[in-house]
Parts: sequence; structure tokens; C-alpha cells
Amino acid sequence: MKEMLGILGAGKLGTVLGQLATAAGYRVLIAGSGSPTKIELTIETLVPDAVPATAIEVCQQADIVILAIPLGKYQTLSPSALAKKLVIDAMNYWWEVDGPRPDLTDPRYSSSELVQSFLKESHVVKAFNHMGYHDLFDETRSHGQAGRKAIAIAGNEREYVKKAAEVIDKLGFDPVHVGSLAEGIRMEPGSAVFGANVNENELKDLLAKFEETDRGQEVLHARGIN
Repeated sequence: MKEMLGILGAGKLGTVLGQLATAAGYRVLIAGSGSPTKIELTIETLVPDAVPATAIEVCQQADIVILAIPLGKYQTLSPSALAKKLVIDAMNYWWEVDGPRPDLTDPRYSSSELVQSFLKESHVVKAFNHMGYHDLFDETRSHGQAGRKAIAIAGNEREYVKKAAEVIDKLGFDPVHVGSLAEGIRMEPGSAVFGANVNENELKDLLAKFEETDRGQEVLHARGIN
């Protein structure tokens, strides 16, 4: 039986990830913000091999769940439905969408740490947040193919980081482990990595330069590192 991958969010990122996942051989469920009937035409047009579903169906039935909703809505997720699941956090803070949210930009914590603290029994890994959806769609390549691009990944549990890395590889990218969820701040908006469409070595270089950015200095100071 093929592994089932669920995507919460039927916007541009969610549908692109759905396209990549179905092409990689996953069974895919996608949920929007309401009834599945609201996204049936979108899914039929953009991800015809995926199945529109409710959010609770995605959470309960999928083996792996990708969060592609606005970050400001993470507290609308069901911790019980996502308990014990691998949850891949592809969310970012956008002021225009989320409004002023100091809690989502606090330099002491990465946004994925907040998600993990809310989804206490889930296994949260940060990935697929820094590359634009156009690039994700255009740059997918099979393992070992020349010109393959890289996706940064952060997580606290080795077993689940490895599983998420397998998803990244199957979808057509080289996974680059950043470190713990706290280090996931290196790939959020304001970092040199955010928006990066580069190969593995270039991505590692950008990650290492985080401390040189204004956001990096802010994070170091807030965390009492410098």
C-alpha cells in the first residue's frame, strides 16, 4: 500500500506540493479551509490524482501531514487528530496575511517551536518553507540528476527528520539538515536562506551565514549568544 500524504492548505504551495507528491507515488489528500466541495474544481484541475478532503480526514487518514496554511492559523489545528503523526511545517509568517503577531516573530524561538509546543504529541519537522512554489514546481529532479536543488530541514527527532528527508528526496530535492527546530529560524523570512533556490553546497553556505544577517544578530542577542 502506498504511503498517504495529507496536505492542509489548498493554495499555491499546497497544490504544488500535491502535484509533486502524486508524481512521486504518494496517495494524496488535500484539505482547504472549509468543505471539500469548495476545492473540488481546483484539485481536479491542478492535482487530478489527489483527493479533496476535510481537514479532520487529512489529519486522521494521512501517514504524513504537511502544513501549508497561514502560520497565524496554526492554533486552529487539532492536536488530538495530529497526535503521533509526522507533521511537516511549511508555514511562514506573512504580515499581510497574519497581521501583527509579535509571538510569531519573537527572535527567541523559531515558529516551528511554537507549532511543536501546540502540537505536543506530534513530531514536527520544518521543511518546504524557504523555496518559492514556482521554483518547487520547476526545479524537481530525480535523485542524482545534475542541477538538483536543496531543501533545508530542521527537527528535534532524528527518526522523523530522516522520514521527512525521504519525502524531500522523493519529491525531487536534496535534503540539508539544519539542526533542531530552534535552528529552523535560519530558514525563516529575514534569513539568507529564505527564497533560496540553490544546490546543496550553496544552501549550506547560506545557512552558515545566518549570523551575518540583521535577523541573525537579533536572534543571537535575544538568545543571549553574543
